[in-house]
Amino acid sequence: MPSPRRRKIALLGYMIEAMEAARSLQYDFVCVVPPEFVASLEADGVPAVGWDFGRINEQSTDLARQLREAEVSLAIPFYEETVEWAGALNAQFLEDPRIFNRSLLFRDKAMMKRKAQMSGIRVGVFEEVDSASDALTFFRRVNKALVKGPEEDPEPVHLKPISAAGSVGHFMVRQEEDLDELPAEVFPCLAESHLAGQEFSCEVFIQDGVIRFLNINEYIHLGYSQLLPPTPALERHRPRIRQEIEKLIRAFGFRNGVLHPEYFLDENEELNFGEVANRVPGGHIFELIQRAYGFDPFAGLILCSDPDTTDEELAAFFPDEREGKRGHAGNVLIYPRRKEIHELRIPDELEAEDYYHSHDLFEPVNSKVAERAGFGNHYGKVDFFGEDPDRLREVLQRFESLEYYI
Repeated sequence: MPSPRRRKIALLGYMIEAMEAARSLQYDFVCVVPPEFVASLEADGVPAVGWDFGRINEQSTDLARQLREAEVSLAIPFYEETVEWAGALNAQFLEDPRIFNRSLLFRDKAMMKRKAQMSGIRVGVFEEVDSASDALTFFRRVNKALVKGPEEDPEPVHLKPISAAGSVGHFMVRQEEDLDELPAEVFPCLAESHLAGQEFSCEVFIQDGVIRFLNINEYIHLGYSQLLPPTPALERHRPRIRQEIEKLIRAFGFRNGVLHPEYFLDENEELNFGEVANRVPGGHIFELIQRAYGFDPFAGLILCSDPDTTDEELAAFFPDEREGKRGHAGNVLIYPRRKEIHELRIPDELEAEDYYHSHDLFEPVNSKVAERAGFGNHYGKVDFFGEDPDRLREVLQRFESLEYYI
């Protein structure tokens, strides 16, 4: 039975783990999902509202009305496309119009970086560009500023969609000729300078503007392999990383929920801000957090999203970031290296590896390999778990290099 002291919530996006977490915490909830999911949810006894998150028109205010009628008073986003919808709904439910305006910072990457820069956060050079010609001008200006000689390779720049999730639609421009190959639909987009160094993400559970739990996820090869908690070389920077995130929280006026910022630690040990999302991270990071620390991150997200959650509840829920770990968890996302595949072949050495945990790789149904979108469309993952993070890193690198589909 739902707890009478908990507010009724709307879960924005179809996510089974979030539904299970809400039930475990005794929240009464409604799922707001694309219309094609409504019938199956209702058949399972789950209240659902069908909604097209990609369509904004004069009927957009109907969603708030429907949820108010269902006695909902808090919306929680789980996917990129639902972030500003949660902001719009919570601005009404919590009677704070600034919540919606702040949610836009997590969706517009140019606005996000501009706000960060204005708040004294280190970012690269960036600019909105409307055409390949604009991108070429940006590319030349960046390299001119770096005083690159004619015999040196130019510094790459990145082109990203203004509001897409993660690496979707991301292009790296290494030389001027690369711009000739880009389709016109890439523009307008965000152009930004390259940030070098160790890339990592943070999964920050925040309630009432206070960090309640900070995970640091170390990318070994972005989009392919990662581990958490990180190796000692990165872990020793945890206090500085926490300070940078507190600066980000203040800059964005963020109060409740989970942030997923990405940073780069350069060779001078300076921290540079990449970008930040207000949603569940990709790469199965929540699954790794649960394995390493023993708590349900989806439940943590819901508790931190609720302004009524008490300090005592949060203190009892989250373990200590350093001492509370059970070990180090990592995974390798598997992408076929061929355009056509016929069978899954698990390497013999995988079963013999002490740090191997499990895999969810599937036998191919179609021989043609699906085109990748960002770091999506992987054919499953291989999970590892162990005590020594440096050894785990080596294991992940080794098993990332093997072929799993032939």
